[in-house]
Amino acid sequence: MVGSEKLMRYVSPVNPAVFPHLTLVLLGIGIFFTAWFFVYEVTSTKKTRDFKKEVSVALVASVFSGFGVLFLLLSVGIYV
Repeated sequence: MVGSEKLMRYVSPVNPAVFPHLTLVLLGIGIFFTAWFFVYEVTSTKKTRDFKKEVSVALVASVFSGFGVLFLLLSVGIYV
């Protein structure tokens, strides 16, 4: 058994004071790439579309938006 004197308190790798800032930055980047993806889809034709570019822009938008929502939830006190 491990005694309570040997246990260390868990410290988050990201300071909770910067959660709102990370939320704004990550969601801003996510919205930018989402808008880029939308404009690319609307302005391109079937002949000029590139599947790799579509998937890569959508993936980047999804990752940034996902982490932005995660930090949004953490900043309002919903710990997931």
